[in-house]
Amino acid sequence: MGKHKKIKIWEKYGVDGDEVDRKGKSCPRCGDGVFLAEHKDRLTCGRCGFSEMKGNEE
Repeated sequence: MGKHKKIKIWEKYGVDGDEVDRKGKSCPRCGDGVFLAEHKDRLTCGRCGFSEMKGNEE
């Protein structure tokens, strides 16, 4: 089997008063609750395979 990182789901959310904020970007195909994985040059969804390239932020 491959080696995987342990997912720390509590790091993906933040609490501001009475509201819960999502820190990561959600997949546009799968909807809320499915976060995109952040790679060096792209964002990908592990569920449906959607990928989005990161732009050169200068």
